[in-house]
Formats: sequence, structure tokens, C-alpha cells
Amino acid sequence: MFDKFRQVAELKKMRDQALAIQKQLDAEIIEIEKNGVAVKISLAQKVKEIVTNGKNDSEITEAVNQAIKESQEKAAKKMQGMVGIEGLKGLLGQ
Repeated sequence: MFDKFRQVAELKKMRDQALAIQKQLDAEIIEIEKNGVAVKISLAQKVKEIVTNGKNDSEITEAVNQAIKESQEKAAKKMQGMVGIEGLKGLLGQ
């Protein structure tokens, strides 16, 4: 019975950690400028702002895709440092 309580407590702790990580990823912004298009995106991949100077759709798409790629790379590095391998093992049930 105490194992159930321990599991619930552990799940709550993991949920709280995930929410804290999400907050941090939402707060950190990547800024990319390419071909006269400026994109601001959070590490949670939420586009915050797109500024264009009369650019066409393909140039805007290219800038947005680069911003998303860079935010994913930085988010992955940040999450590795926060969770660590032991935390991932717990999530996988190992």
C-alpha cells in the first residue's frame, strides 16, 4: 500500500518537474534573422513574432524552420542537463 503512495508521490514530483521545465522553455526566446525575415520563437517552439520586409512565403518558411530547428537543439541540451539520465530511466520505468 505504501508503494502506491510512493508511486503517486513520484508521479507528482515528475509532473512538477516537467511543468517547471516547460515554464523555462517558454521563457527562453531564440531570435533568427534570415533573408530579411526576423523570427522570435521560444524553446517550447511557440512562435512569438515574425517580422518581414516584403518577403515571400518561401523566405518566411525558411526563416521559421531555422528558428524551430535551433530552438529544438537548445531545448534538448537544456532538458538533458535538467533531467539527466537517471530521470529519463524513471520515466521509462527502468
